[in-house]
Amino acid sequence: MTEELEFGRRVGRNIIKPVRIAVRPAYRNEWDDAMALAWRTFMQFEARDCTPEGIESFQDFITDEVLHKMFMLGSYQLFGAYDNGRMVGMISLRNETHISLLFVDGQYHRLGIGRGLVEYVSSYVLTEEGHDSITVDAALYATGFYHRLGFVDTDRQQTRDGIRYTPMARRISTKI
Repeated sequence: MTEELEFGRRVGRNIIKPVRIAVRPAYRNEWDDAMALAWRTFMQFEARDCTPEGIESFQDFITDEVLHKMFMLGSYQLFGAYDNGRMVGMISLRNETHISLLFVDGQYHRLGIGRGLVEYVSSYVLTEEGHDSITVDAALYATGFYHRLGFVDTDRQQTRDGIRYTPMARRISTKI
């Protein structure tokens, strides 16, 4: 299921150029692109909130062969946002309802792509997996973003393997 989203990007003082983004499940051969996007974006926006151990832990997670095998077998879902075929955003699910990774290329921030990915995955969780809630362990950089999307903290901020995060959840509306 591919969904087309249209966003406006300001390219000059008063010029708005429409950007069409396709959101769909990632193909098997796109795993490396997705993990490279996650790494670049993590280093640009989130690494400053992590200890050196946290940075190493994140790198170990996205390069883990077991995780890659889970994706290849269909037990770890990965979805992408594409601008003219180029992956500019990605989101992944584990255990059917938990957002494991969500990253959008820095040049595409504030266009609604992250929101679009969360809504796409929420619809998937509701219709394909049969669940009415979704969870995430939000990085410090992303807590405001998730709160704006209706996620609520389910516990206080925590640190695991050098990565600080806040556990959150959101009920999925049947109006998606």
